[in-house]
Amino acid sequence: MDSFPSNFKHASILAWSLCAIMFTTCIHGSDSKIHCNEKDKQILLNFKNGAIDPSGLLSAWSSQQDCCHWYGVVCHNFTSRVTQLNLPCSFINGYGYNNFIDKSHCLSGDIPISLLQMEFLEHLDLSNHDYLAMTYDSMNSPSCHNLSLGNLHYQCENSSSLHYLDLSGNLNLLIHNLEWLSSAYSLKYIDLSGIDLRTETNWVQLMAMLPSLSELYLVDCHLDNMSPSLHFANFTALEVLDLSVNAIYSEVPNWLFNLTCDISYIYLDNNLLRGELPKAMPNFQVLKYLVLSNNDLNGPIPDCLGKLEHLTYLDLSSNLFSGPLPINLGNLSSLVALKARSNYFTGVVSEKHFTNLSNLKFLFVESPNIIFDFDLHWIPPFQLDGVFLGPVGPKPPQWLYTQTSLKSLGFANSKFSFETGDKFWSFVSKIELLQLVGNSIDGDLSNVLLNSSFIQLSSNNLKGGLPRLSSSVRVFMVDNNSLSGSMVPLLCHDMDRRSNLEYLDMSNNKLSGGLTDCWTNWKSLLHINLGNNDLSGKIPPSMGLLENRTSLHLHENNLSGDIPLSLQNCHSLLILNVRENRFSGSIPNWLPHKARALQLRSNQFTGTIPPQICQMHSLTILDFADNRISGHIPSCINNITAMVVHVRSVIAIGYIFYIDGTCYIIPENLMLLMKGKGLEYEDWNLIRIVDLSSNDLLGTIPAQMFSLTKLHSLNLSHNQLVGKIPKEIGNMRELESLDLSRNQLSGEIPESMSNLSFLSYLNLSFNNLTGKIPSGTQLQGFGALSYIGNLDLCGPPLTKSCSHDGIFGGTEPLDADDDDDDKSQFWSSFYMGMGVGFATCFWGVCAVIFFNRKWRHAYFRFLYDLRDQLYVMVVTKMNKLFK
Repeated sequence: MDSFPSNFKHASILAWSLCAIMFTTCIHGSDSKIHCNEKDKQILLNFKNGAIDPSGLLSAWSSQQDCCHWYGVVCHNFTSRVTQLNLPCSFINGYGYNNFIDKSHCLSGDIPISLLQMEFLEHLDLSNHDYLAMTYDSMNSPSCHNLSLGNLHYQCENSSSLHYLDLSGNLNLLIHNLEWLSSAYSLKYIDLSGIDLRTETNWVQLMAMLPSLSELYLVDCHLDNMSPSLHFANFTALEVLDLSVNAIYSEVPNWLFNLTCDISYIYLDNNLLRGELPKAMPNFQVLKYLVLSNNDLNGPIPDCLGKLEHLTYLDLSSNLFSGPLPINLGNLSSLVALKARSNYFTGVVSEKHFTNLSNLKFLFVESPNIIFDFDLHWIPPFQLDGVFLGPVGPKPPQWLYTQTSLKSLGFANSKFSFETGDKFWSFVSKIELLQLVGNSIDGDLSNVLLNSSFIQLSSNNLKGGLPRLSSSVRVFMVDNNSLSGSMVPLLCHDMDRRSNLEYLDMSNNKLSGGLTDCWTNWKSLLHINLGNNDLSGKIPPSMGLLENRTSLHLHENNLSGDIPLSLQNCHSLLILNVRENRFSGSIPNWLPHKARALQLRSNQFTGTIPPQICQMHSLTILDFADNRISGHIPSCINNITAMVVHVRSVIAIGYIFYIDGTCYIIPENLMLLMKGKGLEYEDWNLIRIVDLSSNDLLGTIPAQMFSLTKLHSLNLSHNQLVGKIPKEIGNMRELESLDLSRNQLSGEIPESMSNLSFLSYLNLSFNNLTGKIPSGTQLQGFGALSYIGNLDLCGPPLTKSCSHDGIFGGTEPLDADDDDDDKSQFWSSFYMGMGVGFATCFWGVCAVIFFNRKWRHAYFRFLYDLRDQLYVMVVTKMNKLFK
């Protein structure tokens, strides 16, 4: 009976609970329908009305329906209050060749701060959309203003229940401060990755005010500091800190090493951190992940790292660390990954460094001056999944052959000598990823059958013929070597089954012969790069069977003939790069509408620019320079919308490959000529270029050309264009390079060109421009070479004054009768000297130049530049002579 009161109490509570459930059922109906709170509903409708929703993601959100049934909305089962708004935008195209990250279907506009006013909201996920700002709206406190403008007051009252906030991936979202988070004191998880926070300098102090914060992700937020002078930050629950891919330029701050919380994961990779690591880290005793790769950290690796007994992942790659690798790292029995590539370590690394690393799965240690000295009979205590070492040689370390679970293997800065039938090639045939990059490999691969899914043999000074590939190979890169001979052994051999090859790069070798007509066996190919070889002949018909191909690079060869009609079957083609060959005929009018880069420069194409080019709405690189193209520039060119408006897609062209859950991305590089220089760009997808120079184009520049407001480089030089430069050119505010030289343009330079604040390269020389160069603008910051050859152009930086008429300007006009003899004598001497000097120089190098097409282009470009400089020298001399 003693337990009666307690049992009675429990029974009473149970009875009251059952009554409450029955009452709730009566209120909401027998089907347990939930009706959301009216205030929450109005806040959500306000959010919907302010959103740009091209795909109708929120179309079912109707005032006539219960908001608890809306897409992405979750309500509490009993209170009916909104607890979750889960609306991430999916955009990854997935596996294989990812041509772009498409956000055209994602939400855009402004995020109203009133979303955070839902009192019971616990989870808010608006990740990967295309929002531009966070703004005050009418449902919020009148003292709360536009967060993106920086006018925020502390009176913004946010949801006290909010635990999870994810706004990551809104790459165009700019937030000037984070004070609005200070009252959301229940936050445990914050991810603002990809948002521009560069003006928020107090983020450390603000985040430290959140007592429950355990996970903080600020990846790629343009942060440039982490309060290096701050000694303490009051993070009380922080377990994960991810500040990777920023621009933090300082030493690793003291507050990080003085944290009193049990932090477990620290990611500071891909920043500009400098200085040395401290010799003691007493507060990192539970640390599991320490990622410091791709910084400028220097000095020795402190011994204290070898005392962090819970450390499982240590990445020090791509820094300036020096000295020996601490031998006590071998005491980290929990260590799964040790990555220390691309540093300046010295000394010897032996089996003593890995004595107790029985859990090790990834070992990446590579430095030019390190010495690996392993006992020939050593059997490691681990079985690795991945290993990358260097330098080693002339053979791989013997212990490597004891590793039966390897999925990836790499060497760099090593010297290998492989004999025919070497067991190494048999061993790697079972490995999924093989990376031999920047080595010196002596051995003939022509009899080797490669079997790995991912093979990179770049920059190894390989000689001889090409190896053979099994049907398992999906990525094969053998660029930047000295391989020679025909492609027939690789492409035309009988395969045991259908090929799975998707990515092929054999550029920058000495391959010769034709392209072969064996492409029928390789229909899975997406990327082909055969550039900078000695290939000749025509493009074979079977290349048109590669319907899924997205990029074709045949640049810098001796290929000829037309671009075959069979290539029109390649509907997915995004990049066509055939520059610097001997292709002829007309530019095809069937080029795929999805194309993003067309590089046809330095060939022998004739005819006109097909108007179909205007239907390529995604085109960002249009390069037809140095051909024999005639006619007019199509007036429809402004239909190429990627050059006109902001494209709501983050174009990230590249190949994506997964191995054992790890994502590998091979970027798509292009060599672009801009600002008078040829450079290779990895991020060319962010650049907009039109280059139609060195052709025979006629007529005026169409006004529509100046509607390409997102253009970064425009080159129409060396044509026969006439007419005036219209004032609309001032609308091209993102223009960085402009070359209209060597045409027949007339009229004055428009004042609107002063609006081109990003312009850093300008060439208007050798036209018929007149009048004064606009004063008080950056146009006068360019040198005289930008304007020479326009006889009626005057004003700085030219020496010709605009105060008087006359060919050469000056303080006084020339008297024709008095100065005829002087001018005649000057020009006679000048032309005689030029003639003798030019003849001597020209015939001295002519025999060499005309046998090399690349030198020939460079030589004549040099002569043009030399003539321009001589012109300036002569005009300056004559101004002084005839003053």
